[in-house]
Amino acid sequence: MGSAKHEQAPLFDMLVRHAKKELTPFHVPGHKQRAVIDEYEGATADFGFLINMDITELSDSDDLHDPSGAIALAQDLAAACFGAEETRFLVGGSTAGNLAMILGICDPGDIVLVQRNVHKSIIHGLALAGARCVFLTPELDDRSGIAIAPRVETVVRAVEIYGEAKAIILCSPNYYGMTANLVPLVKAAHAKQIPVLIDEAHGAHFGLHPAFPGSGLQAGADVVVQSTHKMLSSLTMSAMLHMQGDLVYRPAIRQALGMVQSSSPSYPLMASLDLARREIQVQGSDLFEPALAVSRTVREALAGLSFEALNADDPLKLSIKDKHDRLTGFELQAKLEENGCVAEMADANYAVLALGPGTRKEDGDVLLRALNEIAGELVTRSSSSSLSQKVPTIQSSSDFTYGQISEPVTIRRRTPHTSSVSLEAAAGRICGEWIIPYPPGIPLLYPGEPISTDAIEELKRLAAAGARFQGASDESLATIRVLTEGDNV
Repeated sequence: MGSAKHEQAPLFDMLVRHAKKELTPFHVPGHKQRAVIDEYEGATADFGFLINMDITELSDSDDLHDPSGAIALAQDLAAACFGAEETRFLVGGSTAGNLAMILGICDPGDIVLVQRNVHKSIIHGLALAGARCVFLTPELDDRSGIAIAPRVETVVRAVEIYGEAKAIILCSPNYYGMTANLVPLVKAAHAKQIPVLIDEAHGAHFGLHPAFPGSGLQAGADVVVQSTHKMLSSLTMSAMLHMQGDLVYRPAIRQALGMVQSSSPSYPLMASLDLARREIQVQGSDLFEPALAVSRTVREALAGLSFEALNADDPLKLSIKDKHDRLTGFELQAKLEENGCVAEMADANYAVLALGPGTRKEDGDVLLRALNEIAGELVTRSSSSSLSQKVPTIQSSSDFTYGQISEPVTIRRRTPHTSSVSLEAAAGRICGEWIIPYPPGIPLLYPGEPISTDAIEELKRLAAAGARFQGASDESLATIRVLTEGDNV
């Protein structure tokens, strides 16, 4: 295998060279690199360029599962770009990477320390691995009540209690662009020789501009999974898994990737990762200047409107709320869309907008016109006349008093048999459903987690404070689903 310069895109270049050979294909895929898709609404014109690069593993195209050519070169360039010792391309999103890093490290029965508010793919990976999860409750942002990451003290205590843990899994940043200082968390785990795995799906751009927080790799994490498509410019479903250090056995993670990734990976997806990496290395921090300018302009303009933005660590995430609580985040999201702006997501308070390398000044202009239009509509509406009941905000971690470190919990791979019992009668039983109070949006009980009297008291307290409960079959929490007696294994 040779080497490549950072201004090159070896995987994309290989696809271009292959297309120019004008070979006669007797291999999959069935379209044979020809625009044979039925001429429906311009489909041939829209997909023709993509079909030309949609090939399979051939003598000159390399193999994602055993790379030695263009894919290997592209992955090496990505590792150098993002500061990893080894990088692997993902064609199943960060989900594939999260599954693989867990399956490559954990055996059935192993203890894993897990930030309680992780993405569902982490939970799915732990279920598939048969690991026993010790959940760590995250700290809440004092102003917004949004969950961030566990306190350093929580991690230090957890690694003292569970020194045999195979890994600690963190999720940073969150959807809102908020992150914790990961360095002391990593140091606490490494002091016990426990590897740190980070789901950094929303932070692929971290460390690439002085305005951004540092990345998980820069903090010393052992495995970091990034959704390159989310905040950089690759195609949807394309992502990267980065590794460094000697606390994880990389061949096992590579083997797990072979299990969870398609044996027919998409070359257009992989080429888009190659091009996204090249874009970063050729343009440098200038790549992000247009989006940062939009972020600054919008934040400054909000001061003169009836909206405010969350003070997040990532300036490319704009979380906007109505200062006077006349609109929920969901309603603001809908009104933005009516005015031509499609937000990433919303919750009861905020509409969350994601900026990126493709964001331009005119996008900010459209957004400000939309916000001005919405503000004008709200002039006659006071908070007392709001059609929406304001959702109470849990303002600090002390308001979320349930245990910071859970007992070990085994997540079931299959849906267990459950029955409904009264909340008071559930003490000592095994929870059969997800119970996620909002606010603060942290799963208080996972399926398979023992229901303690403390958990019941916390649920009652949160319900009295006005929280809603996602995942609960009975939203009033008069009853809760538990595993049937014969299924409590």
